[in-house]
Amino acid sequence: MSLPVTPSQTVGPFYRIGLEYRFKDCLCEEDVPGERITIAGTIYDGQGVPVPDALLELWQADYKGVYPGVAYQDELATAGFAGFARVPVDDAGRFRFRTIKPGAVTAPANFTQAPHIVVLVFLRGILRHLHTRIYFPDSMNDVDPVLQAVPAHRRSTLIATPAEGGSGEYLWNIHLQGGDETVFFAY
Repeated sequence: MSLPVTPSQTVGPFYRIGLEYRFKDCLCEEDVPGERITIAGTIYDGQGVPVPDALLELWQADYKGVYPGVAYQDELATAGFAGFARVPVDDAGRFRFRTIKPGAVTAPANFTQAPHIVVLVFLRGILRHLHTRIYFPDSMNDVDPVLQAVPAHRRSTLIATPAEGGSGEYLWNIHLQGGDETVFFAY
């Protein structure tokens, strides 16, 4: 007896169903204080081919290093700063979002983390989302305990590169596998 081939089970591409109303490309209102930045990039698979069906969830602190919605910090958060967004990629695997540059974050254990944006990557074929971070060229990177735990030769995969012209735009790509694989964290 021979059974017919059935489709494999996978996650997605269902990110547009029921989530489109939550998509936005800006993490704050226009009048929120802080340095305005744009981050643009592409998600690549292990062969260097852009991934067209992915979604990024972003979470970050405001310019003072305060996360909105965190109980012990909420009264200090900047009004109008959401600090959270869901950004889908386009058909060529590209993403782009606007925000303010986050400030250094003091963790509850009383150590300081360099300015960064937490990124969750959701895509077809991955049953658990991937965790990573976007850092910026900053002298505080040398004391950030999370970044310092990453082998020195791999840290560059987490650091956004300023675009030419000083326009406040940064470039940061996600590589799922291969020689330039982005560092992903286990949570």
